This record gives sequence, C-alpha cells and structure tokens, in this order.
Amino acid sequence: MACEVRLSVRALVEFVWRHGSIDSRFSGFDRANEGSRIHRKLQKNAGEEYQAEVVFKGERTVDGVHYRLEGRADGVIRRGGDVTVDEIKTTAAPAELLTEDFEPLHWAQAKCYGALLCAQEGLPGVTVQITYYQIDTDEIIRHRRWYEAHALEEFLLQTLHLYAPWAEMQRAWQEVRTESLRALTFPFAQYRPGQYALAGGVYRAVRDKKRLLAMAPTGIGKTASTLFPALKAMGEGCGERIFYLTAKTVTRQAALDALCHMRRHMEETGGALRAKCVVLTAKDKICPLEQRVCSPQACPRADGYYDRINAALYRFLQQRDVFSREEILAFAEAERLCPFELSLDLANWCDCIVCDYNYLFDPVVSLKRFFAEGGDFVFLIDEAHNLVDRARDMYSARLEKSAFYACKKALGKTARRLTGALTKLNSGFLSLRRRCEEAGGRRLLLPAGDDLAKLLMRFCAEAEDYLDEHREGALHDALLAVYFDARFYLRIWELYDERFTTLVTLSGSDVAVELLCLDASEFLDASLALGRAGVLFSATLSPAEYFLRTLGLGENAQHIALPSPFDPNRLCLLCADSISTKYADRAHTLDEVCRMIEAAVRAKKGNYLVFLPSYQYLSLVSARFSELFPDIETAVQQPGMDEAAREDFLAQFSAGRSETLAGFCVLGGVFSEGIDLAGERLIGCVIVGVGLPQIGPVQDALRDYYEETLGAGFDYAYRFPGMNKVLQAAGRVIRTPQDKGLVLLIDSRYAQSAYRRLFPAHWAGMRRVADAQQAAALLKSFWGEDAP
Repeated sequence: MACEVRLSVRALVEFVWRHGSIDSRFSGFDRANEGSRIHRKLQKNAGEEYQAEVVFKGERTVDGVHYRLEGRADGVIRRGGDVTVDEIKTTAAPAELLTEDFEPLHWAQAKCYGALLCAQEGLPGVTVQITYYQIDTDEIIRHRRWYEAHALEEFLLQTLHLYAPWAEMQRAWQEVRTESLRALTFPFAQYRPGQYALAGGVYRAVRDKKRLLAMAPTGIGKTASTLFPALKAMGEGCGERIFYLTAKTVTRQAALDALCHMRRHMEETGGALRAKCVVLTAKDKICPLEQRVCSPQACPRADGYYDRINAALYRFLQQRDVFSREEILAFAEAERLCPFELSLDLANWCDCIVCDYNYLFDPVVSLKRFFAEGGDFVFLIDEAHNLVDRARDMYSARLEKSAFYACKKALGKTARRLTGALTKLNSGFLSLRRRCEEAGGRRLLLPAGDDLAKLLMRFCAEAEDYLDEHREGALHDALLAVYFDARFYLRIWELYDERFTTLVTLSGSDVAVELLCLDASEFLDASLALGRAGVLFSATLSPAEYFLRTLGLGENAQHIALPSPFDPNRLCLLCADSISTKYADRAHTLDEVCRMIEAAVRAKKGNYLVFLPSYQYLSLVSARFSELFPDIETAVQQPGMDEAAREDFLAQFSAGRSETLAGFCVLGGVFSEGIDLAGERLIGCVIVGVGLPQIGPVQDALRDYYEETLGAGFDYAYRFPGMNKVLQAAGRVIRTPQDKGLVLLIDSRYAQSAYRRLFPAHWAGMRRVADAQQAAALLKSFWGEDAP
C-alpha cells in the first residue's frame, strides 16, 4: 500500500534537522504571545510589497512515500522581478550570536517554503531571508541568501528522504492500529446501567465533531465508557489522536489502567489492542536532577540530546505500546536522555496521550508542538468540575514585593541598571500600598493599570542581561524565579479586560498584587477548538447551565445526565435542616452538631468521614466532639499535609477495624474527592454546611461579574461551587454495587428550594431529621441486622 503523509513544513524540518543540546538559557525566556505580536508589527511595518502569512501547499513523492505538505511563511516580498521568502524569529540570544549561521533550522524551514513557492509559480529561484528580532534591545538583524529553484527542490527532497523511514513506520503502525481498533470489543461482560448511554454519547460526539458535557455518577465506569468509544471512533477514521486530560495523578493512572484492561481483554479473547499510549509527567516530578537546570553544562542528559534522540526514539517505539512514567525513566537513564523531553517526543508518535489539564489549557505549558495550529484531536476531560477553578488559576498572575526586594538587597551595589529597575519597581509596589491604606483596608480591588507593567518590562529587560552573564548561584536562581513570575504577569496583563480584576493585598510589610481571571470560558473555548471533539465528564456537573457557561462549551454543546447505577435503597440519605451552621450561629449550635454526628457514627461500627467548611470550624467541632464522646476514635486532617501524611491518614480507614473511626476533614479538600474507600473502608459521611466558598474580595468580585453579565452572581460565585463540593464529598460513599452507606447533611439552608433543586435524582429518597434521636432511630432501621 502506498504511504501517504500529511505534514507541516515546520514539523518536518524541526524533526529531521534538529541538532545539538537542550538549552533553556535562551528558549527559557518564553515569549510565544509576545513573539506573535512582534511578527505582526514587523509585517505591518514592511510596506505594501510585503505579503504576510503566505500559505503554501505542495505534494511530493519520495522513496514510495507521498507527502502532502502544508506551511505558512511569515512573509513574501515582491520587488519588481525579485521574490523573497521571509522568516521572522524572535529571540533572547545576544545580538552578537545572531550571525548568518546561528541556527540552520531557520534556513531549512525557509528553504522548504522557497522550494514550494518556486514550484508553485515557476520561478527560477528566490531570495531566502531570516529576520531576527532581538527582544531585549529591539535590534532587527537580517540575513539573505539567493537560491536557484533546483537547489531548493533538492534540499526539500533530501529532507523528505531522511523522513521517509519514519513515515513508513507510521504508515505500517496506523494499519495495525486501525485494524486492531475496528476489532475492539467492550472490555467487560456487560454494560453497567448508564454505561452504554455514556459510551454512545461519546462516540457520536467524536464522530460528529461535537462537544459533550456528561454527568455520570460514580459506578458507571466513566474511564472505560469514554476511552472505548473514542478508540472505536479513531479506528473508523474519526480522530488521529486522543488526549485524556485529568486534574490528578490518580485519574491519570486510572486511564492507563483502563487501557491495560482493554489490552488484556483483547488478548483473552484472541485479539490484540494495538494503540500506543504515553503518560506525560510534569518536569518537576520526572527530572532526576535536584536542581532542574536545562543546559548542556548542568545536565548530561541535555548535552547533545537532539543529536541522539531520533535513533533512541525509533528503538523505543519498536519495543512497546505503552509508555508509563517508570518505563520512560528507565529508558532515559539507559540512553542518557532527558526523560521529560523524551516523553514529549514519544507523544508525537502515540495514539493516546494521558496528561494534566495544563498541557491543553495553560497559556504557558500547553503543547505547542500539537496545538500551534490544532488538529484532528479528541479531548477527553476527566473530573471536569475541577476545570472551572483550574482555568481561572491558569490565567491569573501574582507578584509579591518581598521577592523583588530580596533580589535588590542581594545585589547590593552591583549591577546598577538592574538595581535601579528593582528600586523603581519597589516604589511601584509602595504606591499600591498607599492606595490600599488610603482606602482603609488590607485588601483593595482595582481596575487594571499599566504603571506596574511598565516597571516590570524594564526589570525584565535588565534581568535578562544579568542572567545571561551570571548563570549560577543562589542569586541567579532567586532572580530567575521572579523574572519568570514577572514575564507571566505581563503575559496575563496583555489579556486583561472586563473578565479580570486586580487585587492588592497587604501582609505585614509585604505587598502582593494579583491579576485575577474571573471568567476563563473564552480561553477554554479557544483551546477546545484546537481539536475535533471535546468530552467533559464528571459525577458532579450540576446545574448543567453553569458548567456549559463557565467551561466555554458554547450553545451547540450536547449534554447528558445519567442516573446512578446503584440501588437507591443501599444509601441512607438524611438531612438535619433545622440546625444552622452559618458563621454567626456556630457557637450556640456546636453541641447540637456534635450530637448529630455522634448519632450517625454510633449507629454502626465502622469508618466515617465528617466534612466541615473550614479548618477553623473543623478544629472547633472535632475538639468538642472528642470532649463529649471520648470513646469514639477520631482522626483530624491537618493543613498542608504532604503526600506521605495523606497516605497515613487514609491508611487508618481499613476494612478490618473493630471500632468506629470518625475522620474530620475539610469540605473541598484533598479527602473530599479523588479517593476511593470502597466497601467497609468507608460506610458513611457527614457533611456540615453547604460548601460555600469563604466570603472575600475574590469571591465577591466573581459575584459582581456574574451578576452584571448573567444576573446570577451569588449562584455562580457561591451556591453552585459550594454544592459541587457537597456532592463530591457525598460521592465518597457507595463506590460499588455491594456498598451500603450513610450520608448525613447538616445545615438549615438545605430546606431552601435553591439548594434542593441542585440535588441529583438519586437523592429523591432523602429524609429530614429533627434531632439526633430521630436520626439514630432511622439509622437503626436502615442498618438493621448489620448494626452492632
């Protein structure tokens, strides 16, 4: 079968001709957005003879491979009979390094565009021009070379010849993959209730290039129900690559486990699942160096990486189909390669990429190699309720005066220009302090102003010069950290509009300024538009209109809400809606809350979680509970628990405990979602409060924004996010069809229809309890012979 490949010129050139070492000293000063702006500026100033963003297409057959090439040159200049192809490159490299031979890749890309242009217009040759814009000094440096058409064509054919083995490998793999996916069968003996409907909805969304919001309660099997239909659709030509995006490591592992289960199922039935999958791990978690410095001087894995990677990558791809973190680390160690860059290079050849949200949505971290122009991608977004706040965080920036002042103090009398920039920046922070104090508070919301931004721009320019000359030491590391913070702040500042607000906070002598994103929906919409289909799913996506709006899904998005697959009689849902847990009432209802908790955990010996809306309230209630009921063992979540402490906390919830354990946790914290304590490990939870976020300027700014734009400020800022925390916490109980358990809600606001309408359908059997005695009686009946 003839091999046909569709390929961008840039991807072709960067893969074939890459060379040398990983070196973040220049590329680390990331200015993707700024670079685009500079391109537009230079193109606009070039005059009428300059045609910007010229699209090229061409077809070539080399070594039995038929290529469909696409590319877009920054510009074509026509002066009389002379034609010039222009490529613009923004760089932080010092101007003296920007010689004609600075980067062969730049010439290679422009020469390929020149070959396509000559063939397209029958030209005898063209001038190739590389335009460097030195971003620190605003210098423009141009280099020109004239090439005959036949020389450009020979270079393009040589490049395609070098790529041919990879194209053939990919063709052969896609044949195997497609045949495998067409034969793929559902990996379980039968569908669970709701599972077939979810899988069908996902398949249609991928096939029809739609967006789908799917609320799928615990127990349906969301991971298999989304991956399986997406893979089947891929086998039918709908989608070239699947991105499974998650918020947590545990859900990334669940996706990998689901793929491995499908693979075993196919082997057991005499078939084979052939789909290459890679798990991307953050650089900080996969880099083996204590100090992560990406330069050939500091890291042997970076030294000569691009000279060695292609041969090693080819071998690795032949060895296996699934590339986990552990396998990537082992291979990278053996080959002396950077494991993080290796994982990204593997992703180019994989069918399914399992990674964090930020690889698609984050303005800095997103995978430019895939998403610079988009593609036929399928996005499966797990635990999508987390994406609303995550996206706002991705598009928010924070700076603290103290960090810049510490650098100024450490510099002393050296680097006068940098010190001067830091002095003026410090004065800018002090000006914000005075404005905050004049307003009579420790926090102040402001409209955007460009005064601080101008000071930051000057600081960044001076910091870059200093960092180029001083490449190591504690001062270098501290300065580099604040430099990147400042660059990111400026990037967000360029996006600033009515969807943002500015918060100034005073803390002792320090001043913090934050650019807060209130509404990231347009940014999410733009990211989702980079693929053919987006499926966003979670057990808690209610109300649908809130998530459709805040996730930027648009008016044409589809929505399904599936019922719980579990027997509702196995869940005892009680609501003590006569007890107020509002802040003003907490002191005098404290004992009543404790007695209600005691009734819940005393009814049957076992493990329980008690969720409270804040650490302060948690401390108050847990301490009083232990005073009143010292015979009941408790465990209390502490602020800032590391991974080991969290694991120790959960380890207490064993199935074989002989006495009751009540674990007190913060609602919305690490133990209220993403943990799976099935069976006897957890038989009940008590949720105190309605989960409202803490009142403060940020939430109030959200309230004001959504009140002005939608007339639903309190709902969007407080009620809807709060109830999603409640539903997530309640979802820790009943994880399998065999589970039986209790959920007790305590708060007078549950009596209001505004909260009750947010209850899921399987909560229809909720019963109200007036006091602890009534709760105990109902629980005795529920547990029956199961009770001690």
